[in-house]
Amino acid sequence: MGELHFLAFEDEREDIKEQVKEYWTERADGFFELRHDEIESSKADRWRSEIGKALKKAGVLTNEDIAVDKNEGKRLTVLDLGCGTGFFEVLLGGSGHRIHGVDLTEEMIVKANEMIETYQLDSDNVTAQVGDAEKPDFADESFDVVITRNLTWTLPHPVEAYQEWYRLLKKGGVLMNFDAEYAKGAHNLKNPENLAHRKISDGLKDKCHDIYHMLTISTLDRPEWDQEILTQIGFRDVEVDKEFGERIFIERDEFYIPDHMFSIVAVK
Repeated sequence: MGELHFLAFEDEREDIKEQVKEYWTERADGFFELRHDEIESSKADRWRSEIGKALKKAGVLTNEDIAVDKNEGKRLTVLDLGCGTGFFEVLLGGSGHRIHGVDLTEEMIVKANEMIETYQLDSDNVTAQVGDAEKPDFADESFDVVITRNLTWTLPHPVEAYQEWYRLLKKGGVLMNFDAEYAKGAHNLKNPENLAHRKISDGLKDKCHDIYHMLTISTLDRPEWDQEILTQIGFRDVEVDKEFGERIFIERDEFYIPDHMFSIVAVK
């Protein structure tokens, strides 16, 4: 398999990242409101619970609670790639961990720092800056956890990104990737049941649809493809959970999307 899957991404259009940046720049204000409301909802506790269980199972936490004081004071160093408006910064930074957010879109970083300030998080331990998730500028083995949500589907070169994320993790560190096959459900963007996107203009929905069709990753069978690539790269205990989203997004409320979010948890 390997060679064909690695070569499939060589012909991606050079302007894809610029179009992705433009799309998320336009969405930044509304996205901030949505993520702030999600932090204040019952879903935040579900996210904390799921993350805690996975990190305990992987051996990086002693307790299923992600709070530092529940885990023998163990403070994790976390990299949040495609951090958006700071959702994981609040969840993990607010629980006492050191977390650094990176996003390609400047306006998202402005909003992430606004979110960090809103929740009065320690700026020495919780930060966000502009950066490329495919080429994160950090030293080898810098992080206990690399976490990302709804990022991988936007990447022109996901194989190289996964290789970089492996490089950044300490031995025994954990990759946590939450994503979905959004392109294969592209018609869902204008589906009345897609409540999370109901306030987005049709023009923006069309831009998102165009991005789907530019990216090779949109054609792959995921998360099976991801699982195979991660194993090839050297990750162990690569676990896929296709029912993850159903445990988080139980209610048909303003956060609901018909596309099913999956989780991938892999240990270096």
